[in-house]
Amino acid sequence: MSRQIRTSAKAVIIQNGKLLAIKLNDGKEEWYILPGGGQDCEEILPQTVEREVREEAGIEVKCKDLLFVIEGVHGESFHRMDLVFLCDYLGNTPNAALQGDTNQVGFGWLDLSILNKLPLYPSKLRRPIMNFHEGKEYMKYLGNEEIGDPECLG
Repeated sequence: MSRQIRTSAKAVIIQNGKLLAIKLNDGKEEWYILPGGGQDCEEILPQTVEREVREEAGIEVKCKDLLFVIEGVHGESFHRMDLVFLCDYLGNTPNAALQGDTNQVGFGWLDLSILNKLPLYPSKLRRPIMNFHEGKEYMKYLGNEEIGDPECLG
């Protein structure tokens, strides 16, 4: 069986020490992910991330720099390649018709000082995002998100 590779663009948007994140709830638990999603044909990645943030959160952003690359290779129906970009917050989209993903119940601003304790996934992003915000060194390629990674344990 041949699996497909899915390329997605995610956004790191920081305002006043807080990170924008999409809130999800499956009826059992609540968690957060970075805004963003799958790249469409003939769309460059900065366009993807700007469109996805507008659709999921009703917010306009300007894509800046590539921060991280993280993959999801095992245990998924497709090989996921997430490219995470730093984006500048430009403001809210007037009269935005949000088009959230399954289980999306909204979005919120997460306190970066305690990000490593919050349910943001992929969890391998928590510490590198904090390091970036604090001006510390961080890795760009984060590898594969594995169940049992120390970051997955909270």
